[in-house]
Order: sequence, then structure tokens, then C-alpha cells
Amino acid sequence: QVQVVESGGGLVQPGGSLRLSCVASGSIFSIYAMGWFRQAPGKPRELVATITSGGGTNYADSVMGRFTISRDNAKNTVYLQMNSLSPEDTAVYYCNVKGIMSSFEYWGQGTQVTVSS
Repeated sequence: QVQVVESGGGLVQPGGSLRLSCVASGSIFSIYAMGWFRQAPGKPRELVATITSGGGTNYADSVMGRFTISRDNAKNTVYLQMNSLSPEDTAVYYCNVKGIMSSFEYWGQGTQVTVSS
């Protein structure tokens, strides 16, 4: 059984920062990519950032330069440092874990991020 658990969400004022963490545990091997997606009310889920086991990263244009994704392969953990947050970043943030050649894919339950004054 595989568990993907996010943490670090919360309420922050515009211009503030948050750091999300996600840990994948259980019978999981050879994770290729880990990443973050988000879904705001009434909108489809969208890519925020991904990182491969080799450190290659991909960011949505809307977060480029403000968010940084990083990863600890030994701990099956991925982080998302979010700076200069705006109300438009308000969403449920989901962690995604993929195996090589999409051999498996798991999602976390999501963590709420609310940016408001």
C-alpha cells in the first residue's frame, strides 16, 4: 500500500511565503517524477511544478520565479517553496508521484493554501 501525504498548507497574507512538503511511503519503488498540482474552486486541476529523479524541473508560467520545487530522493520527499504569494495562488495543492514510463501514479489528498488579507 502506498501513501502520499502533503503538509504545510494554511492561510497566508499576500506577499507571504509557505513551504509545502510531500512524503511518499509504502511499497513504492523507482519514483521517476514528483510534483505539485493545484485546483482552485470552479477550475480544472493544473500543473504547478514537477521534478524528476535527476533533478530536472518544470514550472507553470504563473509561478516561475516565485516557486521553487526540490526533492530528497532518499526520503521520497518533495518540497514546494512558495514566495510572493497572491490571492490567485489560493487552491488545494496536490502532490503527484509517478514511476518510470508511468508505471504507476499516485496522488495525495491535497492541502489547502489560502492567500488573503
